[in-house]
Amino acid sequence: MRNPVDVLICGAGAAGLTLAIELARRGVRFALIEKLPSPFAGSRGKGIQPRTQEVFEDLGILDRAMAAGGIYPTIRKYSADGSHEDQEVTTVAEPTPAEPYPLPLMVPQFKTEAIMRERLLELGRAPEFGVELIGMEINADGIEAVLATPDGKQRVHARYLVGADGGRSLVRRTLGIGFPGKTLGVRAIVADVVLEGLSRDRWHQFNGHGAGPLAICPLAGTDLFQIQAPVPLEGDVDLSAAALTKRVALHTARTDITVHCVAWSSTYNMNARLADHYRHGPVFLVGDAAHVHPPTGGQGLNTSVQDAYNLGWKLAAVLAGAPEALLETYEAERRPVAADVLGLSTRLLAGFKTGDNRRTREVQQLDIGYPTSPLSLPLQADSRLEPGSRASDAVVRGAGGSPTRLFNLLKGTHWTLLVNGASTFAPRAGLHIHCIGAGLEIEDPLDQFASFYGLAKGAAALIRPDGYLAGVFARDSAAVLQAHLDRYCKIL
Repeated sequence: MRNPVDVLICGAGAAGLTLAIELARRGVRFALIEKLPSPFAGSRGKGIQPRTQEVFEDLGILDRAMAAGGIYPTIRKYSADGSHEDQEVTTVAEPTPAEPYPLPLMVPQFKTEAIMRERLLELGRAPEFGVELIGMEINADGIEAVLATPDGKQRVHARYLVGADGGRSLVRRTLGIGFPGKTLGVRAIVADVVLEGLSRDRWHQFNGHGAGPLAICPLAGTDLFQIQAPVPLEGDVDLSAAALTKRVALHTARTDITVHCVAWSSTYNMNARLADHYRHGPVFLVGDAAHVHPPTGGQGLNTSVQDAYNLGWKLAAVLAGAPEALLETYEAERRPVAADVLGLSTRLLAGFKTGDNRRTREVQQLDIGYPTSPLSLPLQADSRLEPGSRASDAVVRGAGGSPTRLFNLLKGTHWTLLVNGASTFAPRAGLHIHCIGAGLEIEDPLDQFASFYGLAKGAAALIRPDGYLAGVFARDSAAVLQAHLDRYCKIL
């Protein structure tokens, strides 16, 4: 029998690692297990969208991710006659004070997860590879889980269990949670390869020789290219270097492109599915265990990371004494997001089939919000931001003269209260109060905070630990603020 834990996380991909980092920095007892004997070696999820970049900044890994990858290259679309045209993946945009990361970042998934494991190790924890959940029983105190380990079968008690174990989730199937949706009738290959014959400054896309589309993208931060192409729905697919060279020639009508070796490869069927529920008692689903969709638009890994980011602080708060009802807000907030992502990625897949690779602002996930959540209180004072929306960044200055950003004030595991002027609100554990104005702790010389938030004098914006606006409060609505914090602002 293993020592009991507060949370057992099944699956050490991007979602499980995000949740583990969130729990580790809050001091929660957890175990992170992964049935694979070693880390995932491929690049299936390679796009880090702007909102996820903000999450990574809070987790302390954004600069590492940026150093490990790069921006997406321009797409080069080839016609049957050998001519080509170039097209940007997204509209080129400059950073703004409110939205500091306007472009998607390309980081191969194996690099992203390695960075996450490094961060987790800094926090004193690590995943256990070669350990698999093979059974579980829910009881009044939580879950009795049965694990298959290199040392044999073991049992562990957990207060909560989180299934981050992918589209074929054992956790979801064991609970009998439905996973409705559809198979999209597209089977594809993805392979990370070393090849010659193409430049690394373009994402090469071919669709003019009757064999269907084929894309070859240089993987930022590596010497590899990623090959993606549809294949027949049935039958074995040869993914050797020689076979891939032949496949490339078939799709491109070129013989000057040679695949020398294959670092990783996979064949998969595209699906669009959404779990009926994200929770069953003390058990939760995150990431692909809760939703799967086409890879178009780079939404999968991002949605999974943000699932875990949403759930992590709530689990920690309930373990510290917040009401169980807080955990109900996880599904209420995140399942509608996944439903929208399913629709978006399916529409983008249809566009890809016709050669339309345009990516709208939707893929950036900056506009995701939770306006109808129980955690989003009605406005108690005027504001330009609505409760439930993402809290804007801004360039401000400390009283000591050093420039800083609102995101630096929000970074961490706490709730944050941004007050326009001197504060009349009571301090408490787990809440950071920052007074913004001339001669105060934080000054707003560029009027960016004033412009973005639009608060009256003495009013305050309450920001959740995950960077969303919980409410705006006037000086005389301190009691409403305190009641909200009494329920949800709990620290271990």
